[in-house]
Order: sequence, then structure tokens, then C-alpha cells
Amino acid sequence: MTIAKQQYRMLHDIYVLLDDGDHRVLAAFDLTPSQYAVLLLLDIHEGSRLTTVSDRLLLARSTITRIVDQLEKAGLVRRNSDPNDRRAQRVSLTEKGEARRKAAQEAHDQSVERRLSTLESAEHEQLCDLLAKLRQSLRDQLETNTR
Repeated sequence: MTIAKQQYRMLHDIYVLLDDGDHRVLAAFDLTPSQYAVLLLLDIHEGSRLTTVSDRLLLARSTITRIVDQLEKAGLVRRNSDPNDRRAQRVSLTEKGEARRKAAQEAHDQSVERRLSTLESAEHEQLCDLLAKLRQSLRDQLETNTR
């Protein structure tokens, strides 16, 4: 197996383990990681257009619509007409949604700190530098492939 394949496998395994940890933490707030990600992008006043949320999370619009439907049913978000485009909708947090997001974010942040605490300070810095370099390269490759 090449070094690139080994690294890919490790990154994939780490993603799966982090995602499982996220599911476990967010389940206490009756949220999935995707629902939580949407809540993090919204505010209580202006909200965001569904297309903007879809683009930011790299998820299909139909997926975002389904997630927003679930969050709206739970009373965490509301849809509003976009004042600049009558065909578009904006989604904003309700007070209940803001409170749930805040509580979930505190628990999630504590969980992330605990799960990543195995690294020393210098190792955290080195890992951040390497991951930032890799992320930028992957973004550049995506942009090159879409041109």
C-alpha cells in the first residue's frame, strides 16, 4: 500500500470516529451532525437563503430542504420570504433553536477538546499546519477540476 493510500485510510478512519463521536454527543440534543451544521450557519434575525446553506455545506439543495423541514417541525427554525427575491426563502433560528444550538455547541466543544486531548501543544500546531496545507491543496484541485 502506498503512503498516500495509508494516509487516506487514516484520515478516513479518523473522520468516521469523529463523526461517531459527534452523533453520540448531538443525540442528547435530538440533533444529527447535519442538522447541527445547519443550525450553526443560521441566526435568529436575518437567517440565510437555502441555496447559501446548501453551498456552504456542500450538500444538495434537496438534502438541505429535508433537514430544514425536520428542524422546522421541531420548532428550531422558521422559513421566511426573502425580501429581495419573492421566489426564495430564508431560514432563521427560533428562540428555541438558538437555545438548543447554544447547549449543543457547548457540549460538542467540550467533546472535541476531550477527544483531541491526546496531542501535545506542539503536535496540535504541527497537525493544524499540515491539515491546513492539505485542505488548501484539495480546494485548489476542486477549483481546477471545475474550470
